[in-house]
Amino acid sequence: MRNYETMFILKPVLNEEEMKAKVELFKSTLEKQGATIEAVEEIGSRQLAYRIDKYDRGLYAVIYFRAEGKAVKELERVYRINEDILRFIVVKYEKQVEVKAWENMIKKAKGEPHQEIGFVERERRPRKPRTDYKPRGEYKPRTDYKPRGEYTPKTEEKPAEAKPAEVKTEEKKEEK
Repeated sequence: MRNYETMFILKPVLNEEEMKAKVELFKSTLEKQGATIEAVEEIGSRQLAYRIDKYDRGLYAVIYFRAEGKAVKELERVYRINEDILRFIVVKYEKQVEVKAWENMIKKAKGEPHQEIGFVERERRPRKPRTDYKPRGEYKPRTDYKPRGEYTPKTEEKPAEAKPAEVKTEEKKEEK
């Protein structure tokens, strides 16, 4: 059996009892397929990142479970049939690090003490001062340009007149 997490978003028009009934429906679907439910977390109403089917909000819920692949296929089939589901996702945790994170999320969902996994900030060594740095000196404004108000247009120079090409028709006739 593999470790899975599924998150789904229900329509916000459902009341609390209807939401719990939907969660129970999905749990029973998994249990019929031989899955073991580890934890259920009903997150509640949240703002969606973008509109889905004219809804700005959605009711979020997460189920952590262990199952075989056929149970996941059946769950996805039930999700697609159900009209109250806006979106869903099923994530499989295989690697050892992922499984530890999955177990940690279960503890968090159950309200048990858990270890926060994430970016660990370490102590940084103080930097050595730069020895190759040479300061540029003081700021000196440029003096080699003309200010904008004193624009003088360039005088137009006429190009040199081109000489007409000499036609050597007589020489060509003689060669033939």
